[in-house]
Amino acid sequence: MLLRGAFAALGLMASTSRALEVTVTNDASVKAAADTVAYGLVKFYTGNNTGDVPGNLPDPYYWWQCGAMFGTLVDYWHYTGDDQYNAITLQAMVHQAGDDEDYMPKNQTMTLGNDDQGFWALAAMSAAEHTFPDPPSDQPQWVAIVQAVFNEFVTRWDTEHCDGGLRWQIFNFNAGWNYKNSISNGCFFNLAARLARYTGNDSYATWAEKVWDWETSIGLINLTNYAVYDGVTIKDGAKCQDDMDKTEWTYNSGIFLHGSAVMFDVTKDTKWKTHVDGLIKHGMEKFTVDGDNIAYEQLCEPHGTCDDDQRSFKGYWLRWLSATITLIPDVKDTVWPLMTTSAEAAASVCIGSPTAAISGHPPFKGMAGTACGFKWNPTKTFDNSFGVGEQMSALSALIYTLVDDAAAPVTNTTGGTSTGNPGAGSKSDSEKIRVFDPITTADRAGAGILTTLIIGGVIGGCAFVSL
Repeated sequence: MLLRGAFAALGLMASTSRALEVTVTNDASVKAAADTVAYGLVKFYTGNNTGDVPGNLPDPYYWWQCGAMFGTLVDYWHYTGDDQYNAITLQAMVHQAGDDEDYMPKNQTMTLGNDDQGFWALAAMSAAEHTFPDPPSDQPQWVAIVQAVFNEFVTRWDTEHCDGGLRWQIFNFNAGWNYKNSISNGCFFNLAARLARYTGNDSYATWAEKVWDWETSIGLINLTNYAVYDGVTIKDGAKCQDDMDKTEWTYNSGIFLHGSAVMFDVTKDTKWKTHVDGLIKHGMEKFTVDGDNIAYEQLCEPHGTCDDDQRSFKGYWLRWLSATITLIPDVKDTVWPLMTTSAEAAASVCIGSPTAAISGHPPFKGMAGTACGFKWNPTKTFDNSFGVGEQMSALSALIYTLVDDAAAPVTNTTGGTSTGNPGAGSKSDSEKIRVFDPITTADRAGAGILTTLIIGGVIGGCAFVSL
């Protein structure tokens, strides 16, 4: 199945400097380039190897980014029609749903945050909206998983501190417990809006309104200029607004943009169109350089300080810009120059041929001359930064220019096949913490005997070798 990507790349080996130049007005050109970039992305994945866990990326990539990757691959299939990665995508997304079918698998529960869980749920929501193949009936279903995550978000809504909002972390023993960030609440907002659209249930829209109102009332979304700030820290005796991190990231802006577009589609209330327009205007000013129409991560990209997570953010922004066009076509004239120029620029830096691991990152195993760099400007220059985030962002830049021919997201009355479960996610967070049985006297005795036997075996083996 992976050979198709390899064949598409064979013709690129002769000239790495012009490897992925594309014509964005030619769908075949875009799809061929996307095929090659997707192949390089999937070659980072090890979850389908014997002995590995489906849905996991190797170190140093965090679990949430694998969920983001499979969300991108769902979209890759939707926009290009290429199904060669559907099998591993289905396998990973079902496996990582976990025993409780809520994207809190036991091997991740102790460390995951609300945004981590949210990104996997975003992938499942896209699967439902795009009629990605449904799992067998005895396995978790896309909409039901999202409803489980939504219901758990509701139980974590914290009015005691900052008058509402989700914390970054789910458990109080993790760093970040006292931080309420926009991406966690953005996942809540985005999923609530999309569930409202898919199911027709107004209670989801009510929660979307509630999350938006909290973000704006506390100042994390500045309605004067539509900047979306990163988060606030909870401190005893202080207002949350007193310790606000005003860092701006592309993905924070994008997740609220798309959710607002969905809410406009659901409610027809013009206030949501106002929010859409404001978020687009500010984003295009903040996340480009002097209006060059090339997406960039303004905080860290100029200084070369973006980490593995941050090097994937601008790809999600382009995802949500494209999804907004689908729901509100009249914004296309505004954002299209950004999307097409970004796609051309991203393709032009997919010219690297790194063959060795760098700083703990696995080596690039795609076709030579097709590793994508992180900085898209200057164009045609590989910045020696490569990995899942870089490859995924470049793939996003390419596929989302195919928006005109992509089907609109479905609902359960317009062709959706995924079934839901409004009561999903009933187990409390405290029940998900793995608790080990107390060590008994018999356990200690058994351990002592086993230790003695092991030591005896080691001494005997050494004596035998010496003789």
